Amino acid sequence: MAALNEFSLIKTYFNQAAPEGYLGVGDDCAVFAVRPGYQLAVSTDTLIEGRHFFSDTDPFQLGHKALAVNLSDLAAMGAQPKGCVLALAVPAIDDAWLQSFSAGFYALANQAQCPLIGGDTTRSSTDIMFTVTVFGEVPITQALRRDLARVDDDIWLTGTLGAPDLALQYLAGQMPLDADRLSASRPLLEKPQPPFAFAPHLLGHAHAGIDISDGLLQDLSHILQASHCGAQLQWSQLPVHSSLLGLEQQQQLQSVLAGGDVFQLCFTAPKSERSYLLELAALHSVQLTRIGTITQATGLEVLDAQQHPLPLPAHLGFDHFTL
Repeated sequence: MAALNEFSLIKTYFNQAAPEGYLGVGDDCAVFAVRPGYQLAVSTDTLIEGRHFFSDTDPFQLGHKALAVNLSDLAAMGAQPKGCVLALAVPAIDDAWLQSFSAGFYALANQAQCPLIGGDTTRSSTDIMFTVTVFGEVPITQALRRDLARVDDDIWLTGTLGAPDLALQYLAGQMPLDADRLSASRPLLEKPQPPFAFAPHLLGHAHAGIDISDGLLQDLSHILQASHCGAQLQWSQLPVHSSLLGLEQQQQLQSVLAGGDVFQLCFTAPKSERSYLLELAALHSVQLTRIGTITQATGLEVLDAQQHPLPLPAHLGFDHFTL
């Protein structure tokens, strides 16, 4: 293959045809329509080598995760994916890496019906960096929001908790390596599966929503603060990933309650919606667990089997500028 420049890189790896009705890669702007009666939902995330992912991360999984973390934001609002743009900075053109990264990105984009319709490429000094901006549509006034939780709502969670944080600690050398636990937990760190197809069906049934990217306690606290309410969670009901079973309780508490990179959906809904939600989850093959209740008293408690509050981790979640 002849040496690639910026423009042939785009043409080679990031130029799949856009669907009918889209003007995609090849012009100065992407163009697409939003249906009448809908609003545009937009989110963006940046991932940096050495900060958000390890240098030896499989590029196919990295391409998947680049889009997945943004699809997770759309799911938190109940928005249907519409399209995305990618800004990529690499220190050099590595054909094998780009082929695998773009294949992982497009595989999820096609699955989510979220076509890549534009972006930018540039050369970085040393590290790989990429930013994805995703677009979705949601019916006017129906989006799940952080400020709409109501007292006595059930609190629900998709997926499991704890595995990404455990894998991160093993890979960063913060814990003695356990190869079996790493093997079981690493896929959830490097290839998250946000419930993007399930989430739009929550509209009209759920009240408030947020995705768990920085830790359950920290992210749920955003809902509680915006909605001026509190919550009680039941430790025995939390969906702890199997890779954490048998570890000391302190480690479980840290990874389950404060561990990030989960990219699953936490939402509140009235008790009357329980049957609908469980049927919806079964239809979409989504693991869904009722983990607690919204309370009138402010604050957040995690209760043990005897309904006694458990000690919470010192840090409730991830923060780029304090950890």
